[in-house]
Amino acid sequence: MQYFLFSIGFLELRWIDVLDIFLVALLIFQLYRIVRGSLAFNILLGLLFVYIASLIVRSIHMILLSRILGQFAGVGIIAILIVFQPEIRRFLLYIGQSSRIGGGSVLKRLSFKNLAISRQRSIEIHEIIKALHGMSKNKIGGTIVCAITSRLQTISETGVSLNAQISEELIESIFFKNNPLHDGAIIIADGAVSAARCILPLSDSPDLPANYGLRHRSAIGITEQSDAIAFIVSEETGQISYSINGEITEDPSDSEIEHLLLNNLHRQFSANLHDIPSE
Repeated sequence: MQYFLFSIGFLELRWIDVLDIFLVALLIFQLYRIVRGSLAFNILLGLLFVYIASLIVRSIHMILLSRILGQFAGVGIIAILIVFQPEIRRFLLYIGQSSRIGGGSVLKRLSFKNLAISRQRSIEIHEIIKALHGMSKNKIGGTIVCAITSRLQTISETGVSLNAQISEELIESIFFKNNPLHDGAIIIADGAVSAARCILPLSDSPDLPANYGLRHRSAIGITEQSDAIAFIVSEETGQISYSINGEITEDPSDSEIEHLLLNNLHRQFSANLHDIPSE
């Protein structure tokens, strides 16, 4: 039995049609959020223009031009998969994060095991904050990438494996200019400095300020392709910044950094509770 919201002549709108339109609009909005500010957005507009042009020339029976544009449409899916590979990966990552069922029972969240993990995370976060201030004070440039739901294994394999305890002294010493590991970024995952001298992907966004060098562009690049959080200390000015979801924030307060890490790192470690030995 069909339930129509309204019917005007040949136009019949059902409740399911309203839901369909809403979901498509939501999908387009999320796609726009992912590709805005990148070269992919301009490419997407170009593909849309080609598609509209093909519809127009087909409707006015321009056979030759219609066939040429039809060839573009024929390989459109393959072209989209190749050109938009980073954006598709970010979109699937967004869906995967949104579908995760967090939480657990109140008793589980208040267990001694989780409280111990929370205390340890708080200590590690304060070590990261102290390291950022120490590097800023001495104008030691560096990039610290905190993995969230992914361990960034592929990125870690580009550097030197450490698996060392997080500490202010270790982080500052790694980025000291005479240290052979100071180039590149360090990866923090599973409560440890997992790797140093790692190579990060560069952002190709044309909207980045001209004063952003490779350190800032690589920090934005890794957060465009993953849900990691990247902290940057400028060697020239000592300014502290952080990047998340491809966007950068300058001069954050200590409380802002702590709040950011506390709200995100729990997702990583709650997924690895079975790796923590029982008391």
